[in-house]
Amino acid sequence: MNRRTILKSSIALAGTFLLKSGQATTMRESEKLQTAYISHLACAKHEMGAQHPEQPARMLAVEQALYDAGLLQKMRRFDAPKASKAQLARVHSRAYIERIFKQSPSAGLVQLDADTAMNPYSLEAALRASGAAALGVDLVMTQQAAHVFCNTRPPGHHAGRESSAGFCIFNHVAVAAAHAIAQYGLQRVAIADFDVHHGNGTENIFHDDPRVMLCSSFRHPYYPHSGADSGNHHIINTPLAAGSNGQAFREVVTKQWLPALAQFKPQLLIFSAGFDAHLEDKMGGLAWLEDDYQWITEQLKLVAHQHAKGRIVSVLEGGYALNALGRSAATHVKSLMD
Repeated sequence: MNRRTILKSSIALAGTFLLKSGQATTMRESEKLQTAYISHLACAKHEMGAQHPEQPARMLAVEQALYDAGLLQKMRRFDAPKASKAQLARVHSRAYIERIFKQSPSAGLVQLDADTAMNPYSLEAALRASGAAALGVDLVMTQQAAHVFCNTRPPGHHAGRESSAGFCIFNHVAVAAAHAIAQYGLQRVAIADFDVHHGNGTENIFHDDPRVMLCSSFRHPYYPHSGADSGNHHIINTPLAAGSNGQAFREVVTKQWLPALAQFKPQLLIFSAGFDAHLEDKMGGLAWLEDDYQWITEQLKLVAHQHAKGRIVSVLEGGYALNALGRSAATHVKSLMD
């Protein structure tokens, strides 16, 4: 089956699995769940071309893996709302936001940068992906869920205050962190980014804001060719050489992330959950396995339980080898739920 057929099939089949508009589930106070699931069918309609690696099939692969593992059936599903312009404007300039709205096409593709394009559904998809992350914050802050997983796209962590980049239009984890600060008065929010690429957009937005700690592990030198020397006391960048396995990742987390997080004492933990460092993801060039995603989830859950009342919001970023993506995401979610 070629990639175009896979993309068409993923959109057609998404209605079988992905939460459809109007089917949002509300939660009564007596029905608190450990982990909530946020998605939206609109996010599966964003497409940047048949040969583009950031394809709708990614969402379906994640949801199918969660279903096959018996996890999805245990999660309360929520329909992702659209982020408002006011929510976006906490982390993106209003000029950039308006430019994206104006560039949204009624047909065909509009290229935003070398790697990122919009079709007629892309704006809604990006708005709902940011809205999902903000809703996740609402759920954990109001004790309707201890943990949240957002299965949305496009990804977001390369989007900076003024720019799209690397398949990303709006920065969803940044929207979530800023929402937690503005809406709930939090003073310490931590973002843990284990995508194979540096979370340069997130760093761009929060580099000078000590209320947000970013811990980002990534292959270097590699796209976006940043992060090796730009950190500070609350931007903890841990570059890894090409081919690094999970043990190398565990060492930098143990030596650098965990002490920094212990000192920071986050009141909320947000994951930029990219799964493209997996051994089977040939675009990434690292060599992690599912056990490594289980390990990092468990380590950061301990941090969240110690300092943040267990509150975690996880947002899907990269991962382009569909089988490995599904297995890794399911391992991550199972670790959240255990």
